[in-house]
Amino acid sequence: MGTSVLVVGLGRFGTAAALELMSLGHEVLAVDHDATRVNRIAPQVTHAMELDASDAGSLKSIGAADFAHAIVSITGSPETSIFAVMALKNLGVQNVIANAASELHGAILQKVGADRVVYAEREMGSRISHVLSVPYALDYLDVAPHFGIVKVQPPTAYVGRTLSQLDLPGRFGLTPIALRRGNKVTVIPSREEIIQATDELILLGRDDRLDELGG
Repeated sequence: MGTSVLVVGLGRFGTAAALELMSLGHEVLAVDHDATRVNRIAPQVTHAMELDASDAGSLKSIGAADFAHAIVSITGSPETSIFAVMALKNLGVQNVIANAASELHGAILQKVGADRVVYAEREMGSRISHVLSVPYALDYLDVAPHFGIVKVQPPTAYVGRTLSQLDLPGRFGLTPIALRRGNKVTVIPSREEIIQATDELILLGRDDRLDELGG
């Protein structure tokens, strides 16, 4: 069941978060001090408003206290994001996620009450680096230090062979956790599944072993 989420700051991260939340069936109030950003997203979210998020009174006036969840993404102005997080927690918002531009910014956000701090630009940089370094990679998700999940397009040598024949766990220490074929996703595919050229394999394993894919 959908819930209501307040998104403060409509840069790339905030806009992407707001639109994805809408696609998942949530209601979104999106706010930013920039009228152009507000007008751009307004047709695609539940409500959008021009607002100075550093002003606790303004946040209170739009009913921020009624939200259980908020995302604060104002990395261009650390002071504003810090004041916004403080105000939202003081208003009683239970879960505040804040996007930080640096380690120091993130540490301060945690000190003033952010329930979770993310580093969107750093995480995206790491993600893109893995996609570039892992053969046939389409996407990557960091799970733990030196350990991740990668989505790959099967190398030509894999097509027409079963997962049993490929023996990815034995050869590379990689576990196939899902297989996407068109719009169908199979979780923990059978070892007798025959790989097709248009499939996407989702593999779990160590980064150094992911780099060995392709043989």
